[in-house]
Amino acid sequence: MNAKDVASIEQATLAAVAPDTVEEREGWLMPVDHGTIGRARSAVPLQHTHAEPGVLDRIEAYYAARGLPAVFRLATDACFDGLRHELRQRGYSADKPTLVQLGTVARMRDVSSQVSAEIHAAPDAAWTALFLGEGFDPVDGACRVRALSRAQGSVYASVREGGQVLAGGVAAFGHGWVSVHGMRTVAGHRGRGLAGRVLAGLADIARERGMARVFLQVEASNTAAQALYRRAGFEAAWSYVYWRRT
Repeated sequence: MNAKDVASIEQATLAAVAPDTVEEREGWLMPVDHGTIGRARSAVPLQHTHAEPGVLDRIEAYYAARGLPAVFRLATDACFDGLRHELRQRGYSADKPTLVQLGTVARMRDVSSQVSAEIHAAPDAAWTALFLGEGFDPVDGACRVRALSRAQGSVYASVREGGQVLAGGVAAFGHGWVSVHGMRTVAGHRGRGLAGRVLAGLADIARERGMARVFLQVEASNTAAQALYRRAGFEAAWSYVYWRRT
């Protein structure tokens, strides 16, 4: 990964989850949001390089002025060893390790030979219901639907049977990337290749728009999703964790 790609991925990530506000200061993106999406409310550096002295104080003050605790989303790269040490000294701890994975639209399309998912320009009630149904946290689901619905130019994929959305996802387009978000499958229908159909449908639209590069983010503990993404040609570029004061 080159520095330009890292920065464009971080910018595209925040564009897709559409926090209430976001500012760039000292080479960091500082989103502010009152929802549950960690990426929409955590400070993240645009480059994987050593941080400037005093940056933690300034970021903490920025969030304190807005009535929120500071949360830092840091790659596990060695360049942040000093910053991690300082965070521990301040009472922060790391959680929710996540992988940033890169792929190509062509490989993602080939993950499924079944009929690809339907694509819509806006989420409807059936798509929204997928995030609020059994097996998902309804509060978190509602926050994610609101955030993903605010993003400009995103498309919403769904596999439906009998009027019910059994699997869905979102593709956002920006900063030279397609990004995949909000992948969900109803628990009783997993293992049928529905998520692959969602990826294929999103890839169809990406190809129509002339896009070739795609990324997504997946929690390190979600091995089932990672297996699907490997079949779709995704490979890890870096990993990160969230640092929160305990």
